[in-house]
Amino acid sequence: MIDPSSPTSRAANHREREILDELRLAGGSGRIPFLAQRLRVSEETIRRNIRALEAEGLVVKVHGGVHLKESGGEQPLHFRMGENADAKRAIAARVAELVADGDSLFLDIGSTTAFIAVALQKHRDLTVVTNSVAVAHTLVGRNGNRIFLAGGELRPHDAGAFGAEAVSFVRRFHLKLAILSTTAVNAASGFMLADMEEAELSREAGARAERRVVVADSAKFGRSAPIVPMEASAYDMLVTDRSPPEDILAMLERNGVSLAIA
Repeated sequence: MIDPSSPTSRAANHREREILDELRLAGGSGRIPFLAQRLRVSEETIRRNIRALEAEGLVVKVHGGVHLKESGGEQPLHFRMGENADAKRAIAARVAELVADGDSLFLDIGSTTAFIAVALQKHRDLTVVTNSVAVAHTLVGRNGNRIFLAGGELRPHDAGAFGAEAVSFVRRFHLKLAILSTTAVNAASGFMLADMEEAELSREAGARAERRVVVADSAKFGRSAPIVPMEASAYDMLVTDRSPPEDILAMLERNGVSLAIA
């Protein structure tokens, strides 16, 4: 065991404080190579200190980087893209099969919907309404697509537009599909979100669509979040990467939500 008063321990504690400071300056998150460059140490040294910080409950390690636990809210989009990436790609490919050339659809802000935008790049003549800069950038200028980007203030962690302007914008459209993200799939409450503005936009997009498809990887099963944007029965389909547990299957059947497993 290392003596806390030893030079080695003091150096590690000092570096951990430096890592926390750098993360705060960077808005709550950072990648390991960035931190190693900033602190002029090896990436393995950064990883070792991050493990210690994670054990103390101060940070959350994600694919390729780290996120301050104290910063609250969701992790940045580029980090979430690395979590369960294979499952999200499979979900995206399955959703792409539901979309025909010439369809109109809403894609919200989220890591899974960002993968779906990539999976739709070979489709033609789509009308895509989105509040996601990432989705718009992926699909604009391709194969005769028309991309409509909602206005409003962009959130810093995911470049998503929210607020009254975004809701009013979405209200102008009639869409064939609304493809919606969720924070949690819960046997008691259905599909749940963590952010009120996100829930309001999801509800409005769902109301403007003929079909509502919710997308969630299996890591969302059994979780909970504070907001239920719509009754579970308002959704038509859940696309996920594996079969849910029995209580969630019962919730889907009770509310008439079909299940597609990628």
